[in-house]
This record gives sequence, C-alpha cells and structure tokens, in this order.
Amino acid sequence: MAPDPSLASVAVPAALPGERVSGSRRSLLRLPAVYRPDHDSLLLAETVAAEDIVGARVMDLCTGSGVVAVAAARAGAEEVVAIDVSRRAVLSARLNLLAAGPRTIVRRGDLFAADPGGMYDLIVSNPPYVPSEDEELPTRGPARAWDGGTDGRAIVDRICREAPRRLRPGGRMLMVHSELTNHRRTIEMLEREGLEASVVARRDIPFGPVMESRETWLRDTRLIADGPRVEQIVVVRATVPASGDVLDGSPR
Repeated sequence: MAPDPSLASVAVPAALPGERVSGSRRSLLRLPAVYRPDHDSLLLAETVAAEDIVGARVMDLCTGSGVVAVAAARAGAEEVVAIDVSRRAVLSARLNLLAAGPRTIVRRGDLFAADPGGMYDLIVSNPPYVPSEDEELPTRGPARAWDGGTDGRAIVDRICREAPRRLRPGGRMLMVHSELTNHRRTIEMLEREGLEASVVARRDIPFGPVMESRETWLRDTRLIADGPRVEQIVVVRATVPASGDVLDGSPR
C-alpha cells in the first residue's frame, strides 16, 4: 500500500477491461485521510470488472473512495451497497458514485453491521491487511485504512467468518490482500464454511511508504525475508455452492 495524503483526487483508467474509451482518465474525489486507490484497489476493480455481475446485488466492504463500487456499477450490477467505517470515506464514495448508473447506496458502519440481514450475489473487499506492531486497530486517521493488527488479519478474519452467511446460492466473494496476510489461511477459513476458494489474481508490487515505514519490524518478526523489497498482492475468490449449503447448514 502506498497512500499519498497530499492528493485530493486520483486518476484511474477510464476504461475497465473489455471497454473501449479514447485516452481519457477519470478522476475520483478523495477527502484527506481516505485511502488513495493503489495497486490493490485497482487489481480488485479489474477482477470485479471481469466477473459476470449483470443484474447482481453487490456489497463493497471497506469501500474507501468507492473505486471498486464504481467498477461493480459500471460492470452492470443492479444494486451496489458500499460500506465504510470512516465518515470521510463514506462522503468520498457517495460523491464518486453519483454518476455510477444503477442504484447505489453508501452506508457508514462496522462491516456487515451496516446492513443487517442483507443478502448478496457478490461481496467485494479491500480490507485493512498490513501487519502492524500494535494489536489494537486505530480508530481514526489514515492508518485505519491499512493497519490489520500484528498478523494483518483482524478484519480479514471477520469477513471470512461472516461473508458466507450473506451470500445467496451461487454467490461469490472477492477479497484482495497481501501475501504477508497469509492467503492460504483465508482460503482454509472460507473452505471450512463450505465455499470453494482459490487465488484468481496476483501482482508483485514494490514496497510503498507504509511497508517501508515498518520494514525493520517486519524483518525482525520474519514476516518478510531479506531480498527484493517486493510484496505480492492476491485476490481470493470464493463461491457458495448453487445449493446454498454451508458447513452449519444455515439457510440462504
């Protein structure tokens, strides 16, 4: 992750995969302290755009600026519900989704609590996932967008536990996070819930300011090894069986 708090907006490609748009770039509004869409956000947006989601109901958890929600709306989703705990992120996403096309709703809240009982065809998320020295998650400031506890999984694990019960039969989840966050554990957790899960996209990226700021600690704790200062980000895709069955038999 490489946020740049000096920018008030960020340029993202005007064309999603499969579209033809002449050389322009669209700009997303972003209030101070809202996560600037970076390699992880764009990889997830590209993956979402490649999914068949025409007519789908989509939830975007930890929406930030709303870049992935915008991608889902432009890919043909019937409804997009974007959620973030940050007031500034919610306002940024609302502004960016004004012209998104289908029905779009932006809510402030703590993950699924912002939409009790809602069921979805697709859940997407770029959650805070960077390991940090402090087990307690920040409650304000830009670090809230990336700090994920000492193993980076404080939010990731919560999503893995609850998302399966918010997906309709045949529904899918797409979540992006770092290799440092242990994507194998993500897959194992989702498979224990009865979903079929695998990595569907990968990208190697150079360390940004956040990784650089804690590089010594990451090496001391052996979360990263000596060598190239490169991090791999992955998108995990999980699918509910068409029957809707999950491990505990919860109805869909």
